Amino acid sequence: MKDIIRVKCLLSSDVETLLNQQIKKEAHSSAIYLSMASWCNRNGYDFSADYFFKQAEEERQHQLKIYKYVLDMGGTSISPDITNIKLEYNSFREVFEDALDQEISVTQSLKNIAARCQKEQDFITLEFLNWFFREQREEEFKARRALELFEVIGEEGTGRWQIDKHVGQIVYSSEA
Repeated sequence: MKDIIRVKCLLSSDVETLLNQQIKKEAHSSAIYLSMASWCNRNGYDFSADYFFKQAEEERQHQLKIYKYVLDMGGTSISPDITNIKLEYNSFREVFEDALDQEISVTQSLKNIAARCQKEQDFITLEFLNWFFREQREEEFKARRALELFEVIGEEGTGRWQIDKHVGQIVYSSEA
């Protein structure tokens, strides 16, 4: 029966596996951002907490978008177990450094899926991934700008408060 279903699936088993790994990565990112929001909230960085709550929801939406795509293509989506989430950070800056690292990791993972799709000539999934690449351009931009606030404003005196206040105001606008 599985072979008959696979024939009707528009995804190769390799691409389906990679997409399910991406579903897990997006769910993991969402959980990381919730943890960051919690840390920020506990430490009095309310604007940053709100920023990370929004990021967590975006990552969850990414997870669901891929999950539904796999189903739409006749594949099997797997709801992931998420463990090993960092709960404590040594500094306010570390939270934003980890956020940028997370976004770069997600982008690299998407590039790996796209490379596989290109190799298999799976242009349907490749086109689907383009939305995520545009999204990652925005996410990495915002994460970099947030981290740059630490250099521009500095952390001394009311610096962290100013950084916290400005994080939610970072906007990416592209003409592309």
